[in-house]
Amino acid sequence: MLDDRKLKVLYAVINSYLISAEPIGSRTISKEYDFGVSSATIRNEMSDLEDLGYLNKPHTSAGRVPSDKAYRLYVNQLLESKKSKIDMAKKHNIKKALIKESREIDQLIQNSAKILSAVTSYTALALSPQLKESKLKHIQLLPIENREILLVIVSDSGIVKNTIFRVDENIPENHLNIISNYLNSKLKGLTIDEIGKVMEESIFKEMYEFKEVIENIIPIITKSLEDNDDVEVYADGVTKIFDFPEYKDLDKAKSFIAFMEDKDLLIDILKDSPHNGIEITIGDENIYDPLKECSLITTTYKLGNMTIGKIGVIGPTRMDYFRVINAMRVFSQNLNEVLDMLLGK
Repeated sequence: MLDDRKLKVLYAVINSYLISAEPIGSRTISKEYDFGVSSATIRNEMSDLEDLGYLNKPHTSAGRVPSDKAYRLYVNQLLESKKSKIDMAKKHNIKKALIKESREIDQLIQNSAKILSAVTSYTALALSPQLKESKLKHIQLLPIENREILLVIVSDSGIVKNTIFRVDENIPENHLNIISNYLNSKLKGLTIDEIGKVMEESIFKEMYEFKEVIENIIPIITKSLEDNDDVEVYADGVTKIFDFPEYKDLDKAKSFIAFMEDKDLLIDILKDSPHNGIEITIGDENIYDPLKECSLITTTYKLGNMTIGKIGVIGPTRMDYFRVINAMRVFSQNLNEVLDMLLGK
């Protein structure tokens, strides 16, 4: 555990480096922070912090830069303090931006990546709702024409799925209503896995008269619910990485851009941590090489009390953590409120 003075010196180095992106020397700390000690004392403290692994000394500079270990200590302190300055005007503007032209949940989440990137000035990610645990709310079968049937599925999370399929012979509308009512009575409130069990146990026996139709319909219902759990990831502000001096190196920037174009990798890093609340992965804590000099800050969004997705921000480890953490908290709260409003929760 660091003593109070070492901690203050370390945080001073971090704060100065976040602003300047240049290695920090003892004179800079002595001038900018009144610790009541000499520059030589601060230099000794910084040397001790380097020995302890909290500061690194670039080969070409006399100054020092924070290590991933330093950022971890700093970030943990920020998370524990839970300090948050919420600009109510900004909060209102975020909600207004989220609501604008967001009439469907997928559109809302896609827009959220764009807005989050604008709010934080970093690359933003948004994971589409993961609705594996969502439940069936209503099923309706409607005749169209030429032996085609419209299947409307509504989940309790507000997702509406429309599917058209063809059957071997025309089915009267009153028969479709009977099947719809029966399926609703049996399947309403069930998850995908539960639907499978109910189908196997009773539906085909009890509705033998409509066995052929139901055999066509059930796989479509199941597939539609499974499609609701297909994960999409939206990224915005990817080229903002070029705004930071750490990424003036073209090869490093290309590696980052290539990583951001891989949907599966983005889904992997977002789904890797299932916990609620703010989570931060710093530098070498990231498992993928292109992110070894980046930090990933994520948080979840909810529908009612159910966590259904995740949003995140990626930037250099020299990130303004305090500002981004607060922005993520406010953004998540706004997104939850808009989702509840949009889907009537």
